[in-house]
Amino acid sequence: MIIVGVDTGGTFTDFIYRKDGKWGVYKILSTPHNPAEAVLKGLEYILEGKPGNITHGSTVATNAILEKKGANTALITNKGFEDVIEIGRQNRKNLYDLYYQKNKPLVPSSMKFGIDCRVNANGEVVKDIKIEDIEKVIDKLKAFEAESVAVCFLFSFLNSEHEKIVGEYLRKHGFHYCLSSEILPEFREYERLSTTVINAYVSPKMDRYISHIKDNLTEGSKLRIMQSNGGIISAEVAMTESVRTILSGPAGGAVGAFEIGKMAGFEKLITFDMGGTSSDVALIDGGLPLTVESEIDGFPVKVPMIDIHTVGAGGGSIAYKDEGGALRVGPISAGADPGPICYGKGEQITVTDANLYLGRLIPDHFLGGRMKLDRDRLEKYFDSLAKEFGLSKVELAEGVLEVANTNMERAIRVISVERGYNPSEFTLFSFGGAGGMHAAFLAKLLGIPRVFVPKNPGILSAIGMILSDIIKDYSKTIMLKEALNFDELKSYFAELEKQGVEDLLNEGIEKENITLELYLDMRYFGQSYEIIVPFTEDYVNTFHEYHKRLYGYANYDKRVEIVNLRLRARGKMEKPEFERKTKRVEKISEQALLGDTKVIFDGKEATAKVINRDFLQYGNKFEGPAIVIEYSSTIVIPPNSLVEVDPFENLIINV
Repeated sequence: MIIVGVDTGGTFTDFIYRKDGKWGVYKILSTPHNPAEAVLKGLEYILEGKPGNITHGSTVATNAILEKKGANTALITNKGFEDVIEIGRQNRKNLYDLYYQKNKPLVPSSMKFGIDCRVNANGEVVKDIKIEDIEKVIDKLKAFEAESVAVCFLFSFLNSEHEKIVGEYLRKHGFHYCLSSEILPEFREYERLSTTVINAYVSPKMDRYISHIKDNLTEGSKLRIMQSNGGIISAEVAMTESVRTILSGPAGGAVGAFEIGKMAGFEKLITFDMGGTSSDVALIDGGLPLTVESEIDGFPVKVPMIDIHTVGAGGGSIAYKDEGGALRVGPISAGADPGPICYGKGEQITVTDANLYLGRLIPDHFLGGRMKLDRDRLEKYFDSLAKEFGLSKVELAEGVLEVANTNMERAIRVISVERGYNPSEFTLFSFGGAGGMHAAFLAKLLGIPRVFVPKNPGILSAIGMILSDIIKDYSKTIMLKEALNFDELKSYFAELEKQGVEDLLNEGIEKENITLELYLDMRYFGQSYEIIVPFTEDYVNTFHEYHKRLYGYANYDKRVEIVNLRLRARGKMEKPEFERKTKRVEKISEQALLGDTKVIFDGKEATAKVINRDFLQYGNKFEGPAIVIEYSSTIVIPPNSLVEVDPFENLIINV
């Protein structure tokens, strides 16, 4: 069966596929008005009517939240607690901002309904739920034309009886609904409620999107969806637990970087994924970094995600003059439509336009020659904006790139320097359609000695998706005030282990391919937040070590609490293998050398070699300045940099 990985981005939709024993890549402009259109168009081109095994990373859930275009969502909770969704926590992002305003909740005031029932902190029912109260709320839901309903009662993570009763009535009346005891059975009422509301808000849209794709696939095809935690799930699960797909595209990139980096012998990586709309960065120190403290658009999302930091700087980021007269770049993007000026329709200067103006893009070789860039259109727009700043057009173009690079440098410092890591000990793993044009310059700014550019960097997120395992995450709050011995605590995992194995068997995974990873959320007595540590026989000392690494100290005499159990069930998938070359070739072939081009670096024109990456071989070496072109990306090699091709035909740029 044909294997396909699909990643939908803001500007391009990327495909990687293995067909008749050969790898292929394909890129197509995204269709923001209907993302499924580009996906189906690409699949039609690749599959040619045959069934396929497809893994897809989608931005549908993310965009539904950012654009406030999700379902008309209602909330059912305990009477008197309807406003928890608006009150949230007392902290605010900008402490001294006198005009700070919280985001409006995804559930309007008129759609919040309270039912007079209660479970106490021990999980005991102290006030029964009345059926007539449920029926009254259902009448109101019909009157307000609710499309989706989030149900979140106090302490339902200990006793979900009331939520299940309400869920059954909602099901009978045909409502789409989500129960907090199923989405996030953990304590912290606001975060549990927020995560459940987000799931209810995006699930109907995701359901329609996935159903549309499934309905148009050839019979026998298998569709799986990428999750934010670096694993994949069936399309059916993604329809009901859509909150787990919010950062699926960037997660695919992180998985791809981790797997390919490990294969090539690099396990300390800073990943840099620059696309058309934004740049995503993550730090990998021997394993993928996970967090359960993410936010999207200011709303907490407490499901496990790969810890990725995003900044609004991409190839399509627009350059403009702000109110104070300074040059700004992003976060607004030209996207796929109208796109950069050089695409033929845009009328605002973007990062891509600046790269083209300085000669760092080759117009006739963009997307393998399928899409020609129009450099002539740039002149009048650069002339106009340059005059506003009193700069030359070259100074403006270099300024645009400098501002964009500074934004991305700051993002990398957040995940490295601010967390106690020295960037010089890592390798910058660059991918994304625009990453190769900026990576070497960022590495120099940060003191990173080398840049790693994989084959097909513009579609690495799609590659990561076909390298992913099926992963299901489970959690349970237990609130133990004292540490227990290993065997006693292990028994608490029995229920989660059973559920994990059953769910993976239902996904079609053979029992011998299932592994269970156990974790604990732990803290010192008196602390209000936990850290996730692996469950080992010496788990208390493991906690002390993790705490010391994160915060610089460990209190060995203080009482340790165990708050949550976490289980990660992994179903190992058959993964495509990458060929390791054994024969070194020193001399670059004539086919790889496409001539010279003029490029501007630091205000000075230089002659750069133009190299076709498709014909580079293991052992090839060359110095900058050079422009390396390939189907999915362009890589800029600045002067005084040395490039080597490794056995997997990755580029290692020593800056």
